[in-house]
Amino acid sequence: MSELTLLVVEDDDGMRQAIERLLGAAGFRVASFSCAEELLRGDTASSAACLIFDIHLPGISGFELRRVLARTGATPPVIFITADDTPAAREEAGRLRAAAYLPKPFQGRELVAAVSRAVAPP
Repeated sequence: MSELTLLVVEDDDGMRQAIERLLGAAGFRVASFSCAEELLRGDTASSAACLIFDIHLPGISGFELRRVLARTGATPPVIFITADDTPAAREEAGRLRAAAYLPKPFQGRELVAAVSRAVAPP
């Protein structure tokens, strides 16, 4: 799995670093960003194997980031993470065809399993 690059957008520095370490230890390459706008400044989303977005970000939300990327043709699987788990958020993640939706706090193995399922060949 070492050639698969995952993109993480998480505004909490500690959480972002923990996700980077966890997924790196699982054999993935990880590029992380503190906000959606930072990710959008580059051209990395279209070549990512999987996207991991916090829903509540400063500026553009994780949900809106998914919509923006879909309009540009970047449609890798997306996993949404959130500390504010609500029925409305779950429904929106479903509408956006999320590969997974993980309320915080989640176990590291849950995220690794969700990513592994998302990047597995059909």
